Amino acid sequence: MTHAEREAVRAALVKLHDDLVDAGAFAVKAELDSPVPSSRDEDEAPLVEMGQAIASARNRERGERLGQIAEALRRLVEEPDEFGLCEACGEAIPPRRLALMPFATLCVPCQSAAEGDPHGPGRRKVTDYR
Repeated sequence: MTHAEREAVRAALVKLHDDLVDAGAFAVKAELDSPVPSSRDEDEAPLVEMGQAIASARNRERGERLGQIAEALRRLVEEPDEFGLCEACGEAIPPRRLALMPFATLCVPCQSAAEGDPHGPGRRKVTDYR
């Protein structure tokens, strides 16, 4: 990876970081907004819980992404010659992947292998059910 390519990745990482920080955390509401306090009942409780779960998950993902960005920026500074190489196989991560995910540490085949088969070992084709 050339110096210019590393600078482009660094700029993309800084922009991603700034955008996430500027957006702030998702608010976790304690209850639904209802104009009449007495109109709340136990049917609304699941909606409140679902909203809290969604906001918490988004905040957790946001924190993880900020950590990935910080780690990528650290690697750019401390290990510039290693940046852009797959941590599993050592091959270069394609520039298009780094343009979309500048914090990527694995190439697509290694990332797929690390995530495993999302469908499990079972049957996956309609013809399997004859």
